[in-house]
Amino acid sequence: MEKARLSTRQIASMSLGFFGIQFGWNLQLSNMSAIYEYLGAKADQLPILWLAAPLTGLIVQPIIGHMSDRTWGRLGRRRPYFLTGAILSSLALLAMPNSSALWMAAGLLWIMDASINISMEPFRAFVADLLPEEQRARGFAMQSLFIGLGASLASALPWLLTHVFHVGGEAAAVHTIPWPVRLAFYIGSPVFLGAVLWTVFTSREYPPEDLAEFRRMKAESGGIGHNLREIFSAIGQMPSTMRQLAAVQICTWLGLFCMWLYFPPAVARNVFGAPDTTSALYTEGVEWGGNCFAIYSVVCFLFSFALSPLSRIFGRKLLHALCLLCGAAGLFSVALIHDRWLLWLSMTGVGIAWASILAMPYTILAGSIPQEKMGIYMGVFNFSIVLPEITASLGFGWVMNHLLDNNRLYAVIAGGGFMVIAAVLMQRVQDRKVPAGAVLGRLAEGSAGAD
Repeated sequence: MEKARLSTRQIASMSLGFFGIQFGWNLQLSNMSAIYEYLGAKADQLPILWLAAPLTGLIVQPIIGHMSDRTWGRLGRRRPYFLTGAILSSLALLAMPNSSALWMAAGLLWIMDASINISMEPFRAFVADLLPEEQRARGFAMQSLFIGLGASLASALPWLLTHVFHVGGEAAAVHTIPWPVRLAFYIGSPVFLGAVLWTVFTSREYPPEDLAEFRRMKAESGGIGHNLREIFSAIGQMPSTMRQLAAVQICTWLGLFCMWLYFPPAVARNVFGAPDTTSALYTEGVEWGGNCFAIYSVVCFLFSFALSPLSRIFGRKLLHALCLLCGAAGLFSVALIHDRWLLWLSMTGVGIAWASILAMPYTILAGSIPQEKMGIYMGVFNFSIVLPEITASLGFGWVMNHLLDNNRLYAVIAGGGFMVIAAVLMQRVQDRKVPAGAVLGRLAEGSAGAD
């Protein structure tokens, strides 16, 4: 099917939902480690407490991707999942700040993360579904733009509530979540839902070319067993470009996971000198860590405008490697900084990397996988994100306890090292578009064998 070129306004409308998704996601990223520490967690316990995030992604994303490939109704193919995930996520955002114990916060994180994944996974396929090949880089860059904007506002929100709106900035009592953090989550709930609703009701999707045949195939291929076989078949027939990108993603997301887990507490303890979580300095330091996350998200937002022209100059592969090295330099520099304001310079490098991470791998990937398997392959591709995070969740606590002396700053520096490895591995990636007929032929053979 020949796809019509969309206007900038249309691309923005179809991407706005990612603003809400990232708003909720970054409230979680920038505050959950501090919430766990407020509730009594130690540094070596944080990785296992974060296990919910990658594990739910591992389970939910390929299933939702596969289901959305085989869905068609009044709301289209992907939009029913945007809406369902947004409703569940909004309810979880309201519940999270009322956690009164570690087990409660960890359980709500499982629910929240599963819900966010239901909304998030189909959005990557949504761009490839609606946009012609020549507009996909622009579409993913627009997603990066809204991700950066949503993340920057969400990350800075507790600090803004305390220092601009003067909402309860006193030190937290033992095992109590401060009121600015609680209010930030309450605000995040309607923002998440509202942004996704805009995309759901202002965007339209292409129906299957032969709707009757689509429904017949869907009826014949029902059942959990058949669906699981198709998912594993897709993994076995993964294009070579996707495998090469997966290695890059594994190292990239190990680095990001180290940063997200430990950066705000590292700032509180190593830059602000907070002795413990009941200190006013700890609350101030964690808020400033969220502020730094906001800065890298603002840089992501701004740098997203440059991604398309720069990719034409340097090529997508080299550009992504250079951006990853900027991120590594930013994380390494944290070890040398004792002035809170200089941390913004570190986050500039991270923001450049983050903009590229959100766009370039998916732009390269979209040209190497078949259109009718876009959802499932985007879900499978996220294995390269969640598997390293699961590994870190299960094993990094031991590393923190036995090798890094529970020093959160060392964990941030380790994140920079992983990004350097990812930049090197990027040079192995073959950035080329696989002929559609050849890919479809291999998939047809695989599907026949699975039956």
